[in-house]
Amino acid sequence: MDDHPVVRQGLKLLINQEPDLMVCGEAEDPRMALAAIQEQQPDFAIIDLSLAHSSGIDLIKNIKLRCPNLPILVLSMHDESLYAERALRAGARGYIMKQEAPEKVITAIRQVLQGSIYVSDKMGAKMLHSYIDRPKTTITSSVELLSDRELEVFQLLGKGLGTRQIAEKLNISVKTVEAYRANIKEKLNLKSSSELVQHAIHWALSEELP
Repeated sequence: MDDHPVVRQGLKLLINQEPDLMVCGEAEDPRMALAAIQEQQPDFAIIDLSLAHSSGIDLIKNIKLRCPNLPILVLSMHDESLYAERALRAGARGYIMKQEAPEKVITAIRQVLQGSIYVSDKMGAKMLHSYIDRPKTTITSSVELLSDRELEVFQLLGKGLGTRQIAEKLNISVKTVEAYRANIKEKLNLKSSSELVQHAIHWALSEELP
Protein backbone atom coordinates (compact mmCIF):
# COMPACT_ATOMS: atom_id res chain seq x y z
CA MET A 1 0.00 0.00 0.00
CA ASP A 2 1.37 3.40 -1.07
CA ASP A 3 -0.36 6.71 -1.80
CA HIS A 4 1.82 7.34 -4.89
CA PRO A 5 0.48 5.57 -8.03
CA VAL A 6 3.91 5.55 -9.72
CA VAL A 7 5.49 3.79 -6.75
CA ARG A 8 2.68 1.23 -6.63
CA GLN A 9 2.98 0.56 -10.36
CA GLY A 10 6.75 0.09 -10.16
CA LEU A 11 6.42 -2.24 -7.20
CA LYS A 12 3.69 -4.21 -8.94
CA LEU A 13 5.87 -4.71 -12.04
CA LEU A 14 8.83 -5.73 -9.88
CA ILE A 15 6.84 -8.34 -7.95
CA ASN A 16 4.86 -9.72 -10.89
CA GLN A 17 8.01 -10.51 -12.86
CA GLU A 18 8.86 -13.13 -10.21
CA PRO A 19 7.42 -16.51 -11.27
CA ASP A 20 6.08 -17.38 -7.82
CA LEU A 21 4.85 -13.94 -6.72
CA MET A 22 1.78 -11.98 -7.80
CA VAL A 23 0.16 -8.72 -6.66
CA CYS A 24 -3.51 -9.42 -5.88
CA GLY A 25 -4.51 -5.89 -4.85
CA GLU A 26 -3.37 -2.36 -4.15
CA ALA A 27 -4.63 0.68 -2.25
CA GLU A 28 -3.87 4.36 -1.89
CA ASP A 29 -5.21 4.95 1.64
CA PRO A 30 -5.74 2.97 4.87
CA ARG A 31 -9.50 2.49 4.38
CA MET A 32 -8.97 1.00 0.92
CA ALA A 33 -6.08 -1.10 2.22
CA LEU A 34 -8.14 -2.67 5.02
CA ALA A 35 -11.01 -3.34 2.60
CA ALA A 36 -8.66 -4.91 0.03
CA ILE A 37 -7.07 -7.14 2.67
CA GLN A 38 -10.50 -8.27 3.82
CA GLU A 39 -11.61 -9.01 0.26
CA GLN A 40 -8.43 -10.48 -1.25
CA GLN A 41 -7.09 -12.35 1.79
CA PRO A 42 -3.43 -11.88 0.71
CA ASP A 43 -0.47 -13.88 2.01
CA PHE A 44 1.57 -10.72 2.49
CA ALA A 45 1.25 -6.92 2.65
CA ILE A 46 3.65 -4.10 1.79
CA ILE A 47 2.91 -0.66 3.20
CA ASP A 48 4.46 2.80 3.31
CA LEU A 49 4.70 4.90 6.48
CA SER A 50 4.02 8.21 4.72
CA LEU A 51 0.32 8.27 3.94
CA ALA A 52 -1.81 11.24 2.95
CA HIS A 53 -4.46 10.98 5.67
CA SER A 54 -3.09 8.62 8.29
CA SER A 55 -0.05 7.11 9.93
CA GLY A 56 1.54 3.99 8.50
CA ILE A 57 2.27 2.86 12.06
CA ASP A 58 -1.45 3.11 12.89
CA LEU A 59 -2.29 1.15 9.75
CA ILE A 60 0.11 -1.64 10.76
CA LYS A 61 -1.58 -1.84 14.17
CA ASN A 62 -5.06 -1.91 12.58
CA ILE A 63 -4.05 -4.64 10.14
CA LYS A 64 -2.61 -6.75 12.95
CA LEU A 65 -5.82 -6.37 14.96
CA ARG A 66 -7.84 -7.72 12.05
CA CYS A 67 -5.31 -10.16 10.60
CA PRO A 68 -2.76 -11.00 13.31
CA ASN A 69 -1.00 -13.61 11.14
CA LEU A 70 -0.56 -11.44 8.04
CA PRO A 71 3.15 -10.70 7.41
CA ILE A 72 3.82 -7.01 6.74
CA LEU A 73 6.88 -5.44 5.10
CA VAL A 74 7.38 -1.68 5.37
CA LEU A 75 8.86 -0.01 2.28
CA SER A 76 9.64 3.58 3.25
CA MET A 77 11.71 6.66 2.51
CA HIS A 78 12.13 7.31 6.23
CA ASP A 79 15.43 6.62 7.98
CA GLU A 80 15.39 3.06 9.31
CA SER A 81 17.46 4.04 12.36
CA LEU A 82 14.43 5.89 13.75
CA TYR A 83 11.48 4.07 12.21
CA ALA A 84 12.40 0.39 11.79
CA GLU A 85 12.06 -0.54 15.46
CA ARG A 86 8.78 1.38 15.74
CA ALA A 87 7.38 -0.45 12.72
CA LEU A 88 8.48 -3.83 14.09
CA ARG A 89 6.98 -3.05 17.50
CA ALA A 90 3.71 -2.15 15.76
CA GLY A 91 3.63 -5.58 14.11
CA ALA A 92 5.62 -5.39 10.87
CA ARG A 93 8.00 -8.23 10.06
CA GLY A 94 10.43 -6.23 7.96
CA TYR A 95 11.62 -2.75 7.04
CA ILE A 96 13.39 -1.70 3.86
CA MET A 97 14.10 1.76 2.49
CA LYS A 98 12.89 2.80 -0.97
CA GLN A 99 16.37 3.63 -2.22
CA GLU A 100 17.49 0.01 -1.91
CA ALA A 101 18.11 -2.00 -5.09
CA PRO A 102 15.11 -3.91 -6.54
CA GLU A 103 16.72 -7.27 -5.84
CA LYS A 104 16.96 -6.37 -2.15
CA VAL A 105 13.25 -5.59 -2.08
CA ILE A 106 12.52 -9.07 -3.49
CA THR A 107 14.90 -10.58 -0.93
CA ALA A 108 13.06 -8.74 1.87
CA ILE A 109 9.69 -9.98 0.57
CA ARG A 110 10.85 -13.59 0.42
CA GLN A 111 12.48 -13.44 3.85
CA VAL A 112 9.34 -12.08 5.50
CA LEU A 113 7.15 -14.60 3.63
CA GLN A 114 9.35 -17.37 5.03
CA GLY A 115 8.62 -16.19 8.58
CA SER A 116 11.84 -14.29 9.23
CA ILE A 117 12.35 -10.63 10.13
CA TYR A 118 14.07 -8.43 7.54
CA VAL A 119 16.11 -5.31 8.27
CA SER A 120 19.36 -4.10 6.72
CA ASP A 121 22.62 -5.52 8.05
CA LYS A 122 23.42 -2.14 9.61
CA MET A 123 20.06 -1.94 11.38
CA GLY A 124 20.25 -5.57 12.46
CA ALA A 125 23.65 -4.94 14.08
CA LYS A 126 22.31 -1.86 15.86
CA MET A 127 19.31 -3.74 17.25
CA LEU A 128 21.50 -6.63 18.37
CA HIS A 129 23.92 -4.32 20.19
CA SER A 130 20.99 -2.50 21.77
CA TYR A 131 19.62 -5.80 23.08
CA ILE A 132 22.97 -7.04 24.39
CA ASP A 133 23.85 -3.73 26.04
CA ARG A 134 20.30 -2.96 27.20
CA PRO A 135 21.16 -2.13 30.85
CA LYS A 136 23.70 0.49 29.84
CA THR A 137 22.17 1.74 26.60
CA THR A 138 21.36 5.43 26.42
CA ILE A 139 19.12 6.95 23.77
CA THR A 140 21.44 8.69 21.36
CA SER A 141 18.81 10.80 19.65
CA SER A 142 16.39 12.84 21.73
CA VAL A 143 13.71 12.30 19.10
CA GLU A 144 13.73 8.58 19.96
CA LEU A 145 12.18 9.55 23.30
CA LEU A 146 8.93 10.47 21.54
CA SER A 147 5.98 8.09 21.34
CA ASP A 148 4.69 7.12 17.89
CA ARG A 149 1.92 9.75 18.00
CA GLU A 150 4.25 12.43 19.40
CA LEU A 151 6.70 11.73 16.58
CA GLU A 152 3.86 12.07 14.08
CA VAL A 153 2.87 15.47 15.52
CA PHE A 154 6.53 16.53 15.53
CA GLN A 155 6.83 15.52 11.86
CA LEU A 156 3.79 17.55 10.88
CA LEU A 157 5.09 20.58 12.79
CA GLY A 158 8.29 20.25 10.78
CA LYS A 159 6.26 20.32 7.57
CA GLY A 160 4.78 23.67 8.58
CA LEU A 161 1.36 22.56 9.82
CA GLY A 162 -0.29 24.45 12.67
CA THR A 163 -2.08 22.94 15.65
CA ARG A 164 -5.54 23.06 14.06
CA GLN A 165 -4.27 21.59 10.78
CA ILE A 166 -2.57 18.75 12.66
CA ALA A 167 -5.77 18.08 14.60
CA GLU A 168 -7.76 17.84 11.36
CA LYS A 169 -5.18 15.64 9.64
CA LEU A 170 -4.93 13.20 12.55
CA ASN A 171 -8.65 13.40 13.37
CA ILE A 172 -8.00 14.40 16.99
CA SER A 173 -8.93 17.48 19.02
CA VAL A 174 -6.92 20.70 19.16
CA LYS A 175 -6.52 20.15 22.92
CA THR A 176 -4.99 16.75 22.29
CA VAL A 177 -2.49 18.22 19.83
CA GLU A 178 -1.60 20.91 22.38
CA ALA A 179 -1.01 18.18 24.97
CA TYR A 180 1.28 16.32 22.54
CA ARG A 181 3.14 19.55 21.84
CA ALA A 182 3.67 20.10 25.57
CA ASN A 183 4.96 16.54 25.98
CA ILE A 184 7.33 16.94 23.06
CA LYS A 185 8.71 20.21 24.44
CA GLU A 186 9.36 18.56 27.79
CA LYS A 187 10.99 15.44 26.33
CA LEU A 188 13.21 17.46 23.98
CA ASN A 189 13.98 20.05 26.67
CA LEU A 190 12.67 22.96 24.59
CA LYS A 191 11.60 26.19 26.27
CA SER A 192 9.01 27.68 23.91
CA SER A 193 6.60 26.87 21.09
CA SER A 194 8.73 28.77 18.58
CA GLU A 195 11.77 26.75 19.62
CA LEU A 196 9.71 23.57 19.19
CA VAL A 197 8.65 24.53 15.66
CA GLN A 198 12.19 25.56 14.71
CA HIS A 199 13.56 22.28 16.05
CA ALA A 200 10.89 20.33 14.15
CA ILE A 201 11.66 22.13 10.87
CA HIS A 202 15.40 21.50 11.22
CA TRP A 203 14.75 17.84 11.93
CA ALA A 204 12.33 17.52 8.99
CA LEU A 205 14.90 19.06 6.65
CA SER A 206 17.63 16.71 7.88
CA GLU A 207 15.31 13.76 7.21
CA GLU A 208 14.97 14.79 3.58
CA LEU A 209 18.73 14.89 2.98
CA PRO A 210 20.18 11.86 1.15
